[in-house]
Amino acid sequence: MTRKMRWAGLASLVLVVALGTIWWVQQQGDDGEPRGGEVALPSTQGEFSLAGMDDDELAVLFFGYTYCPDICPMTLAVIRQALQQLDEQHAQRLVPVLITVDPARDTLERLEEYVGYFGEQFIGARGSEEQLDDIAERYNLFWRKQDMEDSAMEYTVDHSSSMYLVDRHGEIRQRVLYAPTPHSLISAVRHEFSGG
Repeated sequence: MTRKMRWAGLASLVLVVALGTIWWVQQQGDDGEPRGGEVALPSTQGEFSLAGMDDDELAVLFFGYTYCPDICPMTLAVIRQALQQLDEQHAQRLVPVLITVDPARDTLERLEEYVGYFGEQFIGARGSEEQLDDIAERYNLFWRKQDMEDSAMEYTVDHSSSMYLVDRHGEIRQRVLYAPTPHSLISAVRHEFSGG
């Protein structure tokens, strides 16, 4: 066997092993879908827990923060519009919850004032960094603090903008991507409440 053939054989073997390893890791790893699970945090309405909701209720979880300049107030406004446009029976069974990704600045008092702008039904929740890390991992939530040296805000937080319809068992029934209108959220809520 010539030296070239040995090298070609060795290179082929390395390639096969590498591809096999990549395939195996992909099969073992997370499929990229959020797993959900229980959320239990101090909130503006006492202790909030998915498990404490009624069987016929769904939480619409949104992860944001009160200093957010754009997506957060727009998303909460979309949720408010959805609540106003849903029939009363569906609106009463929807529990809107903002979970802060900025627990350092967002006290429960600040959250209460902030979510109060959107309606009495809204709940603001906050936990420790460790609790947020756990929830973020289970819900495939991205969040990252960005320093702003020349700003009075000091920093901002980049974060995912999806809303999650979640039942009392922590099962994500639907993940609703951000949109500037309530149509996709309303459609998802109606689908879930109709037994979809």
